[in-house]
Amino acid sequence: MTPALTPVPFWFLRHGETDWNAEGRSQGRTDIPLNTVGITQARRAAMAMVDRGIVTIVASPLSRALRTAEIVAEALNLPVATDPGLMEVGFGVEEGQPMGDWYDDWIAGTFTPEGAETFQALHDRAVAAINRATAQPGPVVVVAHGALFRALRLALGHEPNVRTPNALPIWCAPPASGRMWEVTPAALPHLPA
Repeated sequence: MTPALTPVPFWFLRHGETDWNAEGRSQGRTDIPLNTVGITQARRAAMAMVDRGIVTIVASPLSRALRTAEIVAEALNLPVATDPGLMEVGFGVEEGQPMGDWYDDWIAGTFTPEGAETFQALHDRAVAAINRATAQPGPVVVVAHGALFRALRLALGHEPNVRTPNALPIWCAPPASGRMWEVTPAALPHLPA
């Protein structure tokens, strides 16, 4: 049986930009750091997270997500916990390659790159990691990755194959009725010059 999300609202934040993001390459588990744009994006996201009552930050241990979480944590004066279940999908032979048009087939379960994690395995791992995070005192912000959020979008009742912008805080709230969660991006402030 497919695991379900615990109906607890949370913030999701994809990491800031990396050079491979800018080049349109699949990163997967390859540990690519934030670039200067990504650091600026993380700072802007941190400003957007201030005064939202956040008490817990949980991040993927990959450096691009962890550094983004650390920048948010500094603004909120909070520690960062990590959960390996929030790591990006292992893309196998596709890591480092240009993003392909195989995503639809991968999400549908009809194709998995050699050495890669299936979309279903990613989905189940992501749901379990979010449920561990939302069991912590909340509100919680989870800092992770784009493909992982595609899997979460499916768990949230949304179309999964939608690209998530870098460092855009997204409020995820369970439905009052039905299956589709509220998925609302936060407004981002302008950074001072």
